[in-house]
Amino acid sequence: MTARRFALLAVVGAAIWSVVAVAQPYPARPITLVVPYAAGGVFDTIALIIGERMGEVLGQSVIVENVTGAGGIIGVQRAINAKPDGYTVLLGTVGTHAYNQSIYRKRRYDAVSDFTPVTLFSDQPMVLEGRKDLPADNLAEFIALLKQNGAKMQYGSAGVGSTTHLACALLNARIGVDVTHVPYRGGGPAANDLIGGHIDYMCGNMGTVVARAAAKQTKLLALLSRERTPLMPELPTAQEQGIEDYDVVTWTAFFLPKGAPKDIVATLNEATHAAMDTPAIKSRFSAIGVVGVAPQRRGPEYLAKYMVEEIARWEGPIKAAGLQAD
Repeated sequence: MTARRFALLAVVGAAIWSVVAVAQPYPARPITLVVPYAAGGVFDTIALIIGERMGEVLGQSVIVENVTGAGGIIGVQRAINAKPDGYTVLLGTVGTHAYNQSIYRKRRYDAVSDFTPVTLFSDQPMVLEGRKDLPADNLAEFIALLKQNGAKMQYGSAGVGSTTHLACALLNARIGVDVTHVPYRGGGPAANDLIGGHIDYMCGNMGTVVARAAAKQTKLLALLSRERTPLMPELPTAQEQGIEDYDVVTWTAFFLPKGAPKDIVATLNEATHAAMDTPAIKSRFSAIGVVGVAPQRRGPEYLAKYMVEEIARWEGPIKAAGLQAD
């Protein structure tokens, strides 16, 4: 065989291999699931649970990558800068895709135009949680306590701009009190100080408060969502206890970078459906206080519309409460 003919065959072979490689069905390699919050927290746990099952459905590993900092912004930017090929998926939340759009006077990113929505898949009711010896056993007593002693009290959060920060800041604003905010590097350290009595209260996700309350380490005063949750049906809502039109739920969704192909979006959406409909996954989520959304709310079109509504819903209260930052 002449060198010229060998070279020609090599070129043809490379072209054929290129076509075969391009034609490989998605996903052809492991998927990175970016979680813009610390390992060990509730969002990390959600990602690990659903990612494991999605990997089984898709036939490829889903690897959770925690990229933390700046209230989720660093992890979000990690996803924005990735190729829109379906191999980098962002776990977004009401914090990253609604709150942050109003908290910062100059937006670090556009939650609507910088992403391709994939699916909304879970909700977590927020809960008002006090230290175990707090002299209040319901919301009315808590409000009276804050109005009398709020200047001496402190509430904790997982960080400035986090869901745990805004839920309590907005609650304080509705009550009409100014309480010192103590931001921590994550919900775990904040909870430890609540248990130790170093702060007075915090607003946590349902999944993180249940075990502490069951162990009598803290006390639960009100559910902050509009309706009671089947995960803790005996806990009354803030609305039931006198604060009208108060509804704080932490939702979780998947996003791809801008420009992701529709067929890849559809594949990931279907895999999420399959995972959320798996009885074992439902049970594991229930154990950590996470509720799967109804199937009719899981489509990418619904998420795109819902996100716009959420940004608009939170803009007014965030500005009114003076929660904006540069």
